[in-house]
Amino acid sequence: MSVLTAGCGLQAEVGREYGPTSSDLSFSYTGISSGDETINQTLAIHNTYRQSVVTLLSFTALDRAHQPMPKVKVTTVYGSDRGALVSPYGYGLDILRFSGPGEHEVADVRVRVDKVVAADRRVVAGREPVTTQALDDAGREISRFERFSKVRLTNPNAWPVYVRVSYIVYDQPPEGQSQQAVSVTPIGSLTRIPSHSTTTIEVTGAAATAVADNSRGPAVSIKAYYSQ
Repeated sequence: MSVLTAGCGLQAEVGREYGPTSSDLSFSYTGISSGDETINQTLAIHNTYRQSVVTLLSFTALDRAHQPMPKVKVTTVYGSDRGALVSPYGYGLDILRFSGPGEHEVADVRVRVDKVVAADRRVVAGREPVTTQALDDAGREISRFERFSKVRLTNPNAWPVYVRVSYIVYDQPPEGQSQQAVSVTPIGSLTRIPSHSTTTIEVTGAAATAVADNSRGPAVSIKAYYSQ
């Protein structure tokens, strides 16, 4: 795991005295995670500001010699690079995607904080992650690898939270290479989940098509992330 530093270029929309700054954030990147059920290419977002924040991050891919790889484009699954991810006080997470010549040789990333603002006060991010469970038409629990039509979201926190949900399809890389998200399809829209409660969302449109195309096939996951 490599601990990274935030860069310059901050353009906060709130006053410096009261709002978050790039110094409130630090990052760590993990290319290949340990364990069969863990996700590769993750970016941990460490937030010391005493409130949830929204970021615009930009990334530079680095090779094993820690040199920039300008032909590799870095984007994210949850949206820390486009203001879609809410990172709570303490710890948040995003998933990185690489594309371009050398995409499989990325060893680390450099992170620059282009913008950071306090999250909308109507939107609360939880300290504990929201879990997902695939359901069939009758509401029975089934595997995420099957053709599911609903997703049950469970909020373990003592307050309501807002999330977005994505259906992620991964590649099957050779041993020693990190597994990458090859397609990401939203399920539903911004969803509020009451405290210590569950909410069920329907799988329709492009999400239903993606599930039908990939059921019983490649590695997939259903992930909820805090958003606004």
